Amino acid sequence: MEHFPESQKPISPTQDTPVQDAPSDTEHKESMLGEIIRFSLIALLIVLPIRVFIAQPFIVSGASMETTFSTGQYLIVDQITYHFEEPKRGDVIIFRYPKDPSKFFIKRVIGIPGDTISISGNDVTIINETHPDGIHLEEEAYVRSMRPSATITENLGEGEYFVMGDNRDASSDSRAWGVLQRENVVGRAFLRLFPFSKIGAFPGAHDIATEMTL
Repeated sequence: MEHFPESQKPISPTQDTPVQDAPSDTEHKESMLGEIIRFSLIALLIVLPIRVFIAQPFIVSGASMETTFSTGQYLIVDQITYHFEEPKRGDVIIFRYPKDPSKFFIKRVIGIPGDTISISGNDVTIINETHPDGIHLEEEAYVRSMRPSATITENLGEGEYFVMGDNRDASSDSRAWGVLQRENVVGRAFLRLFPFSKIGAFPGAHDIATEMTL
């Protein structure tokens, strides 16, 4: 009978140390696909509520807000603030176009609930309890142009706003289709991210009170 040193004893097939097979290409691909799906679901759970309830991107299209905003500028819209406070005069807001809610417009708030807006020629007057004789908006710094037009008077009730584009000669706004209902307001312009030379917070925001004279 042969004798072997302990370290040289042959190993019977039943004593082989099990070896784990390397994962196949198919298993590797399935693992990667699973990771991608999990990452996508997590990203969706994070991004979707932000897009729906907090902020969303908006690309300006059209000339109605020139020179404050131009076509192709990229904005982030703040959708949460107006859950806690109401739009103010001078705010730049994004809203659903009342005649076609699938479209989004960007305009400036001129009148708020309780105001009467009177436009005669190119003169804009705000009448309310505080100023029953009316306050004229004169030489509004943000306005690009406004040709004289027919007389318009709008009495704003609860949840009603009067909005106008800064380039008033090229703007479809409350002068054309009436008051804006609060329920159509999406949010306010919060960040301008493009072009890089104009990056900033609350782009176009303006305190209309500074333009008011008795």
